[in-house]
Amino acid sequence: MCVNNIYIGGVKIAKTAALAPMADVADTAFRLMAKKFGAAYVVGEMTSAKGLVYGDRKTAELLAITPAQRPMAVQLFGQEAEFIAKAVELVLAQDAAALPDIIDINAGCPVNKVVRSGAGSALMRTPDVFEQVITAAAKAANRFGVRVPITVKIRTGWDEKSVNAVQIAQIAQSAGAAAITVHGRTRMQMYSGVADWRVIADVKNAVQIPVIGNGDVCSRESAALMYEQTGCDLVMVGRAAYGRPWIFSQIADGSGEPDLPQRLEIMREHIELAVRLKGEHIALRESRKQAAWYLKGMRGAAALRHKCMSLETLDDLYGLISEIKEAQP
Repeated sequence: MCVNNIYIGGVKIAKTAALAPMADVADTAFRLMAKKFGAAYVVGEMTSAKGLVYGDRKTAELLAITPAQRPMAVQLFGQEAEFIAKAVELVLAQDAAALPDIIDINAGCPVNKVVRSGAGSALMRTPDVFEQVITAAAKAANRFGVRVPITVKIRTGWDEKSVNAVQIAQIAQSAGAAAITVHGRTRMQMYSGVADWRVIADVKNAVQIPVIGNGDVCSRESAALMYEQTGCDLVMVGRAAYGRPWIFSQIADGSGEPDLPQRLEIMREHIELAVRLKGEHIALRESRKQAAWYLKGMRGAAALRHKCMSLETLDDLYGLISEIKEAQP
């Protein structure tokens, strides 16, 4: 893949592949592993604007930025323009070293607890509220002397009868968004079925700001195909990166699939990094699903994944790795 760059506001991003924001999955350790393997851009876990305004400590922790993750966006969600504006101001009031490169507004999350409040992909059902939210975010960002662009992540629509991504993208552009990411599924599809790349292409043809395509990119070949079929400015990888952070180097430069020892070493590094960031007790419990993803497709994977669910300590992890190595031919 011929690598060049795109710009979101003044933020330079290599035109290879970005890591999608994934709540309870793409934490700091996950993002750092993705960056190590060549992710061009990463987005933090979805963060409640209202929680941030009300001073929730755990919410604030989701916004942590480190130099190794740049270029990086933090992602806010909410349906009240006032809280979105205040949250943007709080993010931008930090020391320069802690500022994100981009602030992304989530208008695509499909989970019930988010859409019931009118946030996430529910915003696509209320274009007037969506416009207020993006306008408020952009105006709040413009009040500061730093250049941190506002972007938006959406889906194709609420359901197949209300595919309105083009309308929503045009509203976002007019409201001051510097780029838009389109996941090629409706809210009602959740993560099932096939992503509709035609809608991504329609959005690209309807706006002048950069468009990031998301949905069903799982290899170098599918990334190239999305670029070709949609004309998007950047592709974004989500679930295909589960237990496969090397997918970014594969997309960027055609790197091969790691062998078993390499795969286990990457898994060990990932979980050890999580332990350094969160402590052993929390990290091992949260990393059980990560370990299981790394073992997908391996001989005896079902039984091994079951053992992942009982990991409590790093010694448990090291024992599992030794067992796998001894069992493999």
